[in-house]
Amino acid sequence: MTNSKVDHIVRFFETLTPQSVARFSEIYTEDARFKDPFNEVQGLPEISRIFRHMYVALLEPRFVITQQVQQGEHLMLTWDFHFKFAKFRPSQLQTIRGASHLQLAADGRIAVHRDYWDAAEELYEKLPGVSVLMRWLKKRANT
Repeated sequence: MTNSKVDHIVRFFETLTPQSVARFSEIYTEDARFKDPFNEVQGLPEISRIFRHMYVALLEPRFVITQQVQQGEHLMLTWDFHFKFAKFRPSQLQTIRGASHLQLAADGRIAVHRDYWDAAEELYEKLPGVSVLMRWLKKRANT
């Protein structure tokens, strides 16, 4: 896979907007598969639905790719995902740190996208109300 195709994918995610979700066919195959801690879907319409919902549920979401490693058709990206909660005001800037394993098709588009991140530590502990319970559970598990 050429570096320009990988660079295109990285740039696409780092500059993602609600409008650019409509251009997902540039970086995903029609039958691509996507999995994260909350979703497991197949097909471009379903993947697009997940990312469109991100812009409804969150304020100012954006990805910052921190590292990339490629071996053949496999690409591993580590990232920081910055956002604010839309339902909680005022909302502070939050960060989730994670990684994506992408399997690329022969044309350089993503055929399989698997996100890895710890929902308990990176998300639940940041939710008002839930955070107290999560910290208590974590403390109990470590004693």
